[in-house]
Amino acid sequence: MGSTGTVLRELRGAQKSAKGVSLYSRHVNRPAGRLLAAGAYRAGLSPNQVTLVSAAFTLAAILTVALAEPSWALGAAVYAGLAVGFAFDSADGQLARLTGRGGPDGEWLDHVVDCAKMILVHTAVLISFHRFAGVSSDGWLLLPLGFQFVAVLTFCAGLLREQLGKAAASAARPAPVGGAAAPVSRLRAVALLPADYGVFCLVFLLAGAPGAFLAGYAALAAVHALFLVAFLAKWFRELRALRAD
Repeated sequence: MGSTGTVLRELRGAQKSAKGVSLYSRHVNRPAGRLLAAGAYRAGLSPNQVTLVSAAFTLAAILTVALAEPSWALGAAVYAGLAVGFAFDSADGQLARLTGRGGPDGEWLDHVVDCAKMILVHTAVLISFHRFAGVSSDGWLLLPLGFQFVAVLTFCAGLLREQLGKAAASAARPAPVGGAAAPVSRLRAVALLPADYGVFCLVFLLAGAPGAFLAGYAALAAVHALFLVAFLAKWFRELRALRAD
């Protein structure tokens, strides 16, 4: 087992492409995940065990939202739990690429945890609104349900786009060997910030001011809905172009 510095260098060489990744994930979450992956490697953890650690941090934070009265301290604790869980979510894939121990089971487990957290985090907000009078009207309880719908649909549609695109491209022609990687757009990385899960987690820092939290949460819900419309149109065009090819 090499030194931590050696492991970190190897992890940096095993990073996924930065294309389509926001600045937060590229410059905050992935580097944090790299450190956690190095620690997990030194501790002898498997990628699936790291995924379960990610799930534990995330679930603890989500349960706190649902069960505890909102406050500034609670908001900081929830943000920390969600952010650490998100970093471990990056670490499991990095560890899998480093060790070669990834597989369909690990990818399946990772997607199950991702889908569960998207459903549960908005369910927890709904419960918090209902239990602690965080909203002035029951109509606001529809907001977390709408946000949940948008988040899950974006996740499922994006996953299908990726898998169907790979299948169509594989059937049409063999994968190219070598070649220069496509340039990464910094403007796109900035534009994707509002849709990044790590940025979404920041809204819980406003838990001590219910009005500010509601406004921030509603704004993010609206932005995510706009992104969903744009993504669906883009992915449909891309899949249709693959059929035409």
